[in-house]
Amino acid sequence: MDKDSQGLLDSSLMASGTASRSEDEESLAGQKRASSQALGTIPKRRSSSRFIKRKKFDDELVESSLAKSSTRAKGTSAVEPGRCSGSEPSSSEKKKVSKAPSNTPVPPSPAPAPGLTKRVKKSKQPLQVTKDLGRWKPADDLLLINAVLQTNDLTSVHLGVKFSCRFTLREVQERWYALLYDPVISKLACQAMRQLHPEAIAAIQSKALFSKAEEQLLSKVGSTSQPTLETFQDLLHRHPDAFYLARTAKALQAHWQLMKQYYLLEDQTVQPLPKGDQVLNFSDAEDLIDDSKLKDMRDEVLEHELTVADRRQKREIRQLEQELHKWQVLVDSITGMSSPDFDNQTLAVLRGRMVRYLMRSREITLGRATKDNQIDVDLSLEGPAWKISRKQGVIKLKNNGDFFIANEGRRPIYIDGRPVLCGSKWRLSNNSVVEIASLRFVFLINQDLIALIRAEAAKITPQ
Repeated sequence: MDKDSQGLLDSSLMASGTASRSEDEESLAGQKRASSQALGTIPKRRSSSRFIKRKKFDDELVESSLAKSSTRAKGTSAVEPGRCSGSEPSSSEKKKVSKAPSNTPVPPSPAPAPGLTKRVKKSKQPLQVTKDLGRWKPADDLLLINAVLQTNDLTSVHLGVKFSCRFTLREVQERWYALLYDPVISKLACQAMRQLHPEAIAAIQSKALFSKAEEQLLSKVGSTSQPTLETFQDLLHRHPDAFYLARTAKALQAHWQLMKQYYLLEDQTVQPLPKGDQVLNFSDAEDLIDDSKLKDMRDEVLEHELTVADRRQKREIRQLEQELHKWQVLVDSITGMSSPDFDNQTLAVLRGRMVRYLMRSREITLGRATKDNQIDVDLSLEGPAWKISRKQGVIKLKNNGDFFIANEGRRPIYIDGRPVLCGSKWRLSNNSVVEIASLRFVFLINQDLIALIRAEAAKITPQ
C-alpha cells in the first residue's frame, strides 16, 4: 500500500470517528432533556443558536420584582422567583444547567400552582407599602402610636396631633390598622423608628396628648390657688403610673393653665346665659359709652399742622377768586359758548366746537402754526390739523363792510358746502359755515360795528 492510499484511509477513519462521537453526544443530550422533563425541573422552551438576548419591558421587570418580594414574604424558597414570574433564565443559569452531569439526581421541586403567577401580577401591596412609607415618616408613626395609647380614640388623635403633613381621618385609621395587622409595614416602621435620634424621640414624646386620667388629676388643683412647679412635681411623684413617662412639671403647669382658661377645672363653673334679659352685644356697649368722659389728649404738633394747612387753603381760594375772570375766558374758548354781545373791538368771530377765534383786525391769516411760521388763527387748537397748510387762507374786511375769504392752501375750503379752490376767494356772510380739512367753524359778524363802519364809509364816499 502506497502513501496516498494510507493517508486517504486515515482521513476516512477520522471522519467516521467524529460522526459517531457527535451522534453519541446528541443521544446523551436527548436523554438529559427527557429526564429533566420527566422530573419537572427545567421547563421545555425553544431557544435559538444566536447569541441574542431580548430585553425585558418595564411591566416584566415590575412583575419579576413583585414575584421576588412575594416569595420572600411568604417564605417559599423552594420556588425560584424567575420561574414564578415566567421570565427567561439568565445566561449564567443556562451554562450551569448545560454543565450539570446527567447522572446526578435532581431533587423534584414542587410545581407552582397554576394561578400563582396571575395572583402575583394583580397584587400591588409592595407598591402601596412604598408609597405609604414615603408619606408617613417615622416621627409621624411614633406620634400616632403615643397618641392612640394615651386617648384610645383615633378621632381625637386626628384633631389633636400635628403631623408632618395634613392627613385625613381615614388616612390616620388606615395607617393605624396597617401598623397593627400588616407585618411588612409594621416591620419597616419599627426599623425606621429605632433609627431615630434620642433627642427627636424625646421631642415627640413631649408632644403626646393628655389622657382623661391625667386631666382628671390636674382638674383637682384649685383655680384660686397659685400652684408652683413644686406642686406639679409632687403630683408627678404621687401618681407615677397615671402620668405619661415624658411628663414634666412645666408641661403639667402649662396644661393646667390651659384648662383653667377654658373653665375645665372642678371648682370652675360656666355661668349660663340670661334667659329673660337681652344679651348685650358690641353695638349696645358702644352706645353706652359717654364720649364726654373720654380723655381728649391735645396734640400741639397736629394742631400746628392743621392751622398751616388751613391757612394755605384759604390763600389758594383767594388767588382763584382773583383769577376767576381769566378762567372764564378759557372756559368760553374751550366750550365755544360766549355771551351774544360783541365788544367794541371785535369785528367777527370764527367759532368752532372747541375754540373761539376773535377777529379784531381787518385782515387775519388762517393755517397751522409752526416754529418758523406764525399766523393769527392756529387751526390746530381745534383738532387734527395735519392736512391743513401752514397758510391756508386769509379773511379780509372791505371798506363797504363785506368779508371775503381767500384760499392759499393746497386743499379746498368749503363755504356753506361750496368749494373754494386754491387762488380763489368767496364772500362770507353772517352764520356762514366754514369747513377746512374736516374742521368746521361758524362765522359770526358783529352787525352793530359793521353798520357803523358802513355809515362812516358812506359819509366819506359822497365827499
